Amino acid sequence: MDIAKPDASRRRRTRRMVIGGGAALFIAATTMGVSRLKPAAPSVARSSVVIDTVKRGPMVRQVRGMGTLVPEEIRWIPAATDGRVERIVVQPGTRVEADTVLVELSNPEVEQRAIEAESQLHAAEAAYNELRVRLESQRLDQQAAAARVEAEHQQARLRADADDQLAKDGLVADMARKISRSTAAELENRVGIEHQRLAIAREAIQAQLQVQAAEVDQRRALARLRRGQLLGLKVRPGLAGVLQQISVEVGQQVTPGTNLARVAQPERLKAVIRVPETQARDLQLGQPAAIDTRNGIVAGRVSRVDPGAQNGTVTVDIALEGELPRGARPDLTVDGTVDIDRLADVVFVGRPAQGQPETQTSLFRMEGDGTHATRVAVRLGRASVTAVEILDGLAPGDQVVLSDTSAFEKADRIRID
Repeated sequence: MDIAKPDASRRRRTRRMVIGGGAALFIAATTMGVSRLKPAAPSVARSSVVIDTVKRGPMVRQVRGMGTLVPEEIRWIPAATDGRVERIVVQPGTRVEADTVLVELSNPEVEQRAIEAESQLHAAEAAYNELRVRLESQRLDQQAAAARVEAEHQQARLRADADDQLAKDGLVADMARKISRSTAAELENRVGIEHQRLAIAREAIQAQLQVQAAEVDQRRALARLRRGQLLGLKVRPGLAGVLQQISVEVGQQVTPGTNLARVAQPERLKAVIRVPETQARDLQLGQPAAIDTRNGIVAGRVSRVDPGAQNGTVTVDIALEGELPRGARPDLTVDGTVDIDRLADVVFVGRPAQGQPETQTSLFRMEGDGTHATRVAVRLGRASVTAVEILDGLAPGDQVVLSDTSAFEKADRIRID
């Protein structure tokens, strides 16, 4: 027969109540603690981020652009006259001299006009020579007539002098003496008139010869033009270099001014790079530059900055000062870096993927544990190709994440594993 034990039953109930209350209290505390926990920081692999240390010291501001090597002197050879392409004498890539025939054209009308112009020139020169001889003959006749009158005057003057002497001696009548003196005076006047006629004749001869000489000069200029057009049918570069391009085909009809070929001097090259227009505002003539040809770096200086922008870039010409490496040739792709300024003592860091110069942005700064990074506001200043000035928000020695962190734009803290 069982005997009831009230104390043992009461103890069991009490134990169950204590255990249940403790469990409820634990669950409530756990729930409250979990609710107060912050979300876990997102993780990013350390191998996928770039971390740099903020420094203080000198910083070189640079801009960079891609481009090509181009000859300093490029000449397009135009057609001087109408013509038909008969023959292409030299192919692109060939070295040519200034008088090398590149292309031969044909135009029968040009040839005919050249022959006619030469004939007209010869006729004008013959007419000039004939007129010169004829006028010279007339001048000599006039000069001979003046000489005869002068001789007659001399004879008359001598006769008059002799009659004056004889008249004093009573050997010649006074009337004869007067006639001799009058004849001498008349001949003296005739001598003056003949000399005036001779001077006028010289001026007339000169004027007539000048008119004919002008005709000869006109015919000579026309003949020179026609001769040049005829010579222009054999197209020459006028420049020693390398033939880069022939832009016509055999049988093609061309007009004056049509570009037939392009010749360049490959020994004298310059770099033409394209710089983003947002970075080109500080470019100035004479700034030092370095051109990377993939086979060496060549020093240079800015020689021209295009005043306008195209497709968001500004064209910059770099005059090369150093010796070009082997393999450098026109149209070779190059990278150009221009030093635009040197800052003596600034706080700077590597240029981050996010944030433009002279703007406010945010970067993740590494914490002391080397694992976590916290977002901080940073004010950026002047920038270079690989570095940017820090105006506020970071101090020398801080380590910041430079990689693109736009995927964590809602997070204030990240974990770098």
